[in-house]
Amino acid sequence: MSRSFPIPDALPLSEQQGQTYPSLVALMQRLLGEGGCPWDREQDMKSLRRYVLEEACEVIDAIDENDPLHIQEELGDLALQVVFLGELGRRQAAFGPDDVIRGIVSKLVRRHPHVFGEVEVSGSEEVLTNWEAIKAEENKERGLLEGVPRSLPALYRAQRMSEKVSRVGFDWPDGRGSRDKVSEELAEVDEAIQGGDKLRIEQELGDLLFSLVNLARHHGVDAELALRGTADRFARRFAHVEDRVKEQHGGWPRGADGKPTAGLSLEELDGYWDEAKRKGA
Repeated sequence: MSRSFPIPDALPLSEQQGQTYPSLVALMQRLLGEGGCPWDREQDMKSLRRYVLEEACEVIDAIDENDPLHIQEELGDLALQVVFLGELGRRQAAFGPDDVIRGIVSKLVRRHPHVFGEVEVSGSEEVLTNWEAIKAEENKERGLLEGVPRSLPALYRAQRMSEKVSRVGFDWPDGRGSRDKVSEELAEVDEAIQGGDKLRIEQELGDLLFSLVNLARHHGVDAELALRGTADRFARRFAHVEDRVKEQHGGWPRGADGKPTAGLSLEELDGYWDEAKRKGA
């Protein structure tokens, strides 16, 4: 048997209709079949969980970079995970790759009655309202928060939960209530710290973070993006600090294990940090 595998021809955009997707399914079948890849054959759905998350995050990073070629590459990696899981579903006799695609096509047709039916809409807001109504009818036996994945990043999960419950009126009437809640939770954090109970400190900090998410939502701010932006700014500014430490000291002091350690004054490091801020980092 030939050990080669045909690579699909590159097609002009105008001719691309998704006709190359079956080649990925065939490739995955080959990898999982007799004489295929030992590592691939050892995988199951749980072992692929981390790769699904990592590849989805890498797609998001590529989108943020606004690099089309990088986006294309990362979408391919994510598509691999979809097809891989589809073939593992076949191996379990539970479902197959075509069941996956049929399911999403059916769902999209059902939830776009303004395109595939007789429903009239005035704009995108009404589209979203109808989508949620159809989704609610499909999942009417499910709890309101059951559709929010537990594996989402915690900040984003809190935001989605906050949005969900606000739709049924479980919410402050305006931003003042959520701001007051932040002060209340901060006071409880201080009280927990004074008490020295680590579990209670953890719980109260969680409550404070959740209240901040609500405050952000009330002011039209995406809490996940807000924190991401701060983390990015911190990374840029600290990179400047490290550059200045290298210039002035040849790098960080090193401990007995060879790893960077404390040794430079906080005053000096703060000065480098302020330089970065003045430069707009």
